[in-house]
Amino acid sequence: MRMMTRLEEARSLDPLSDKLQAVVFAAVRPQFLRDLLHGTWLGHPLHPVLVQLPVGSFVSAAILDLLPGKRHASTVLIAAGTAAVSPAVAAGLVDWSQMTKDRRRVGLVHAAANTVAVGLYAASLVARLRGRTTRGKAYGFAGLSVAGLGAYLGGHLAYAQSAGVNQAAPEIVRVPEDWTEVCSLADLPDGRPVVRNVAGVAILVYRHGAEVSALIERCGHESGPLGDGDVTGSGADACVTCPWHGSVFRLADGAVVHGPAASDQPSLRVRVDGGKVLVAQP
Repeated sequence: MRMMTRLEEARSLDPLSDKLQAVVFAAVRPQFLRDLLHGTWLGHPLHPVLVQLPVGSFVSAAILDLLPGKRHASTVLIAAGTAAVSPAVAAGLVDWSQMTKDRRRVGLVHAAANTVAVGLYAASLVARLRGRTTRGKAYGFAGLSVAGLGAYLGGHLAYAQSAGVNQAAPEIVRVPEDWTEVCSLADLPDGRPVVRNVAGVAILVYRHGAEVSALIERCGHESGPLGDGDVTGSGADACVTCPWHGSVFRLADGAVVHGPAASDQPSLRVRVDGGKVLVAQP
């Protein structure tokens, strides 16, 4: 853990990280492509889904390499896994480019380890196709070992640094389960969201006509202040754009419209009683 802490604080990686980030931004410009790779349409990041094929293929190949008479099958698996790496890399880089610096430092080493692993698997495939099975197996086992290091770093990103998770989700449990007054209906301007607090939790409250909705104000992607974001559209189709990384959410229900956020913004139950706006946990 001390090693991981030093890696998170390794500012010497920032110049390379910043240059690679600029390359990713320049290479993936269309919003629809960024949304596709972020997994906005899927409801959670796409990268963890895409890594299943190469990882599964490489692990299966390693098992078959320990059994007699499975040379052809393991070669096919190595080829399939190597071919499946590119889309997983693309999704991972797009997610990585929108992370905080400490996460990008770990992510950079994670990517480097996986690049070495893929290189070893490519060498393994070439050796196998040339009939050098023993050498191919050696490269394959070496690739799996390095990929294991990359997987450890990826796990640290997800579970220790909360990369790719909805940062706003923990705020939900801090909101009272019982109906709690957040403001009066008369205090809400029509068509413009306002920030109010309930039990220390910032809530983004939006009114369109007689309908009122409430979202956690802290952006689920990287905790940006949605209350400072621009509003586009009107009525039930109005959306707010996070001022930090540009994620777009529909104010009426928190549905994610554009990434880098890959999941909906958490919303609360709302009712109006006697001119008072009340909210509660979902």
